[in-house]
Amino acid sequence: MSVASRRIVDHALALEWHALPSSAQAAARNFLHDSIAVGVAGRHAALADEAFGTARLWSGEGGSGFVLARPGERLTTPHAAFVNAYQIHAQEYDCVHEPAVAHPMASVLAVLLAEAARAPAHGTDLLAGMVAGVDVVATLGVAAKSPLKFFRPATAGIFGSIAAVCRMRRLPADVACDAMGYGLAFASGTMQAHVEGKPTLAVQVAAAARSAIEAVDLARAGFSGPQGSIDGPFGYLSLFEDEVDLEPVLAELGRRHRVEELSWKPFPTGRAAHGAIVALRRLIAQHSLAADDVAGFTYRAPPLIHRLVGRRPYAGMSIAYARLCFAWLAAVVLTRGSVDLADFTPDRLADSALLALAERIVVEVDDNPDPAAFVPALGTVSLRDGRVLSETVSRQFGSPEWPLTREEHLAKARRCLEFGGLPQAHDWLVTLIERFETLDDAATALIAVLEES
Repeated sequence: MSVASRRIVDHALALEWHALPSSAQAAARNFLHDSIAVGVAGRHAALADEAFGTARLWSGEGGSGFVLARPGERLTTPHAAFVNAYQIHAQEYDCVHEPAVAHPMASVLAVLLAEAARAPAHGTDLLAGMVAGVDVVATLGVAAKSPLKFFRPATAGIFGSIAAVCRMRRLPADVACDAMGYGLAFASGTMQAHVEGKPTLAVQVAAAARSAIEAVDLARAGFSGPQGSIDGPFGYLSLFEDEVDLEPVLAELGRRHRVEELSWKPFPTGRAAHGAIVALRRLIAQHSLAADDVAGFTYRAPPLIHRLVGRRPYAGMSIAYARLCFAWLAAVVLTRGSVDLADFTPDRLADSALLALAERIVVEVDDNPDPAAFVPALGTVSLRDGRVLSETVSRQFGSPEWPLTREEHLAKARRCLEFGGLPQAHDWLVTLIERFETLDDAATALIAVLEES
């Protein structure tokens, strides 16, 4: 008998905000704030207007779902979830659960905001749903022991998003299990988009968010769904993952809260590039290096790093491709010390000097057997004067082991709001997040901050 979906659902529905440890509550507030700000910045992501326009075509007139940083615009609930998820993920700036190799908040929060705009939801219920959704996405990701072949932020994201809505709305367990069955029917997302550097990655996350709403609505309407959605012979884990160890992570449900394991993204790039960016920045700062000093830079790291960001740069590459190309990202860092939202422009991507510098930068694979490892790694710069300098990376900046400070977190949020055209909302949003658990109607309060402040 398939029981995994019921265990996951029972965990999600039983989760209560006030019973969580203060550390989990603090993490939930932090990543709620971070994800909203990143979604606002996504208003100006590549193809964000096209994503909204397409969703408007599907949605038609009317609807209650609001879209981040698009004042007055409303879509039907599934399509609002689609656009918000696209905006949260499109710039590779959203938080990540590294062991799961997944971005839980992009789909989970998008779905909760869309559903909460359809009918009032208390702040504690939205927060509890969010924590439950992150638990589910991370559980499915951590259970996988083989390398990615499907895009886990989408394929696991739909199940976490369904669990999140079911918890926020306190739906019966049988309805939630049926909804998980339709999550299996709708689950999709391929790594081919990653290989080719296509905007399909963010679209896959957006589709997971849209389909999660549809799955829950079908279950609420009385459609029974497959009960072996997770561990059945043709369930999620059998179809989407090659090697799995599910029982140990199911046993941890309720004993640990995966929201505390999320990592911030300090830079709007693939997470696998962050360790190398930090190593290079440290070498620049410690040795006062300039781009002309560098003959080459090599980042030797676990296989996942090469697979995700080891691609080679080329003239005419897309923004989506460049965000996942460490060679190009490192060239930007060498020329201006960091990489931020404004760096991803057609002019920058066509800069022949940057491309020439990027050709001197490579990612090499070490012998780490862990398919989900980001560290340890070693950055080595070869200088034109013959010196060779190295920097070891043993932890990721933004991870639970090295989190952003409060000042760094707020600075990122401010940059995102400015990029999205809502700088005036910064202080109001900080205050709202601090009192989120007191809100009787969380979506209405958030809309007021983002559209009226």
